[in-house]
Amino acid sequence: MRIGVDIDNVISNFNEILLKEYLLQDKKYRNSGIINKDVYIRKGMFDWSKEEEESFYLNNIERIASNLEVIDGAKDTIDKLRRDGHEIYIISGRNNGEYSDPFTMTKDWLHKHHISYDQLILTNAYFEHEKTEACLKNNIQILIDDSVRTCLDAKQHHITTLLMDDFYNRKNTDLYRVYSWKEIYTFISNYHQEKLNVILDTDIGNECDDQFALSYLLKSQDVFNIEAITIAPYSHKERFPSVEANQENSFQEITKICEWLNFDFKNKIFKGATDYMANGYEEENDAVKKIIEIAQKNKKTYIMAIGTITNISLAIKKEPKIVDKIEVIWLAGHSLLQDNNIEYNFKKDLRADRILFDSEVKLTIIPCKNVASALTTSVYELEHYLKDKSQLATYLIHHFSDDGYHEIKERRVLWDISVVAYLINKSWFNIQEVDCPKIKDDTSYKLEKNNRKITMVNDIDVNKVYTDLFRRLGEKNESVHS
Repeated sequence: MRIGVDIDNVISNFNEILLKEYLLQDKKYRNSGIINKDVYIRKGMFDWSKEEEESFYLNNIERIASNLEVIDGAKDTIDKLRRDGHEIYIISGRNNGEYSDPFTMTKDWLHKHHISYDQLILTNAYFEHEKTEACLKNNIQILIDDSVRTCLDAKQHHITTLLMDDFYNRKNTDLYRVYSWKEIYTFISNYHQEKLNVILDTDIGNECDDQFALSYLLKSQDVFNIEAITIAPYSHKERFPSVEANQENSFQEITKICEWLNFDFKNKIFKGATDYMANGYEEENDAVKKIIEIAQKNKKTYIMAIGTITNISLAIKKEPKIVDKIEVIWLAGHSLLQDNNIEYNFKKDLRADRILFDSEVKLTIIPCKNVASALTTSVYELEHYLKDKSQLATYLIHHFSDDGYHEIKERRVLWDISVVAYLINKSWFNIQEVDCPKIKDDTSYKLEKNNRKITMVNDIDVNKVYTDLFRRLGEKNESVHS
């Protein structure tokens, strides 16, 4: 596991030494002593003017920081954590303009005190999100820091935070607080990151992007507890004139990828609707029953929908109470900038779409045109990152070039990976909460004010998504199947 560790007031006794320095300087000013013990040292603890305080701090902080001592237990515990197999990322906010060479100064201090670590990262302490970004970029699961603002920001991005107790941060009670390195070690030793319970609803037996999405999901089991893979209806007059034919093809495609990735798919793959609600279909099927069963047993289940929404809407219609226990992320339709949603996932079953939109389920829409359409890559990029990495990778590269449906292409959009990436790291997506639109018969949205809110994705950081996808798909962990 990767652990992010702040320095000042976490590894070092920064505030203890800073207070001593301020008490000495106070005697040179007016010798008034501490006039307000309930505020931070730099925020009115002494009767200094703003100019006096800033001048002393900026002229002395580098000397002070270079001579800090290590908090009891910090070095030994860090050594112990590394022996246990954890990686330590020192993340300090010293890149804030207050030091002449913060990296060298910090590196020398760590070396002087024999603090072992895997990587040193400097951020600007005045921008709390920078540490969160560093954690997300480096897949850091736990952050230990003394800043309430930093911990709250990281927590919002699903990073587990440990707030190191100090007198100035005790007003906040919403964070997990630790008081010693012994307590930190106990927490980490007993830590089990809670995974997201997920269902992937896919019509995988058509284009190549479903295969990438499923592979991405299976390679991200550090994030996801995969409850089920359900098969959404799909038909095409030339390739799959019947939904049943595509269901069987999809089933075989899913099992093949699961076998390559050593995923135990027993009691995990379920065939869904064999027609669309728009055609009057309302029959029970294995996928719908499983969606309801999983939703009822879990506190929260996320449904990644990359086909028509038929199975999910049937489940909601048959058991409306599950809307309080599921969250749906659906790749469908187009952005609000477009005047229609003439796109397969959306247009094929408008009745199911309306059931979803009219329900109270928490819903995120990732539009195709103007949003997911940015997820373009080429066979050359795939070969650069994935060639000869595995049998799965070879298959994905070949299927990308020739999906058996469209003509052979060098570049394509991998639309469906968006839903997996969204739940891995929402900070890669620009989102907006909007009033839930109504769906007109021509597929377009009718925008109106109401109390039903949904999330609409407006933009995707494509580079971050593909960096993560290629990293995960390039890791070798599958068995060999002929």
